[in-house]
Amino acid sequence: MATTIIYVLLGTGCTFLATVLGAALVFLFKGEVKPSLQRVFLGFAAGIMIAASIFSLLLPAMELAKEQGLPVYLPSCGGFACGVLFLLLLDHLLPHLHPGSKEAEGLPSKLKRTTMLVLAVTLHNIPEGMAVGLAFALASLDQSKATLSAAIILAIGMSLQNFPEGAAISLPLKKEGFSNKKAFFYGALSGLVEPLAGVLTILAAGNILAAMPWILSFSAGAMLYVVVEELIPEAHLGEHSNLGTMSVMTGFLLMMFLDVALS
Repeated sequence: MATTIIYVLLGTGCTFLATVLGAALVFLFKGEVKPSLQRVFLGFAAGIMIAASIFSLLLPAMELAKEQGLPVYLPSCGGFACGVLFLLLLDHLLPHLHPGSKEAEGLPSKLKRTTMLVLAVTLHNIPEGMAVGLAFALASLDQSKATLSAAIILAIGMSLQNFPEGAAISLPLKKEGFSNKKAFFYGALSGLVEPLAGVLTILAAGNILAAMPWILSFSAGAMLYVVVEELIPEAHLGEHSNLGTMSVMTGFLLMMFLDVALS
């Protein structure tokens, strides 16, 4: 278990670092962020998450279920549905506030506006941490080059997604009136949930190999919930949506190339 946790921390640590680097872009921008740039960041992140959900989570979940002699649809569909319901439940219970919004979501709370802004981003990063953590946990148990390669590719894809996502967090916080340092701090802090989610998922899984098809599908459902609920709608704000659309397609194409061509 100790070796598995080290693998998980290494993988999710890379994605966390990418979020920190992306959040640091707040120091390079003066004034408000252009809406078009925000759409590019969000769309790119959405495209990568969609491709990762399919090629790095759902398809491996189906293959593992077949190897275990399970009906393929059972863990893939059941885990996916549980992941969606889990994020839906968090969305309704956890007090959070999206940048640019005036009204908070979730249960009524007296939390500070800053805290609820960070909690909104935390919702996005939970399934990402789970996905990368599971991939590296499987690599630590399997010890095959193919499994480790797949985990590294997923970490690279999530890191590429987290870099613009880190910027998409810190830059709106700056627009909200935060100082550069404060916007960077909260943007970087939002990525810390990924190592935590990865480790907690492994600890809760018990028999990791037996539960892997379910948890991979669970992560895919949670990740796609974030994409459909938040990223794509926000990427298409404004009169013309072509820029957001092409950003989604670019992110998807890049992640698909990484997963299919390099695995």
